[in-house]
Amino acid sequence: MGKTGSWRVFKPILDKKKCVKCLRCWIFCPEGSIHREKDDSVSIDYDFCKGCGVCANECNVKAIIMEREEAKKK
Repeated sequence: MGKTGSWRVFKPILDKKKCVKCLRCWIFCPEGSIHREKDDSVSIDYDFCKGCGVCANECNVKAIIMEREEAKKK
């Protein structure tokens, strides 16, 4: 499977201090780019994240924000 995150405009940034481990982001991520860890924390696989923002919209405590992706060097 090829990487899809190379063309995204925005990327999710997770603030683990704000995260309450509700797993809504993990449940609703349409690409499966959010991974559930053993302690119910989450991590984001930026290689496959398309930057759709569903995770940030579903986060009730605003632990995920969308930031503009920096220009990639060619």
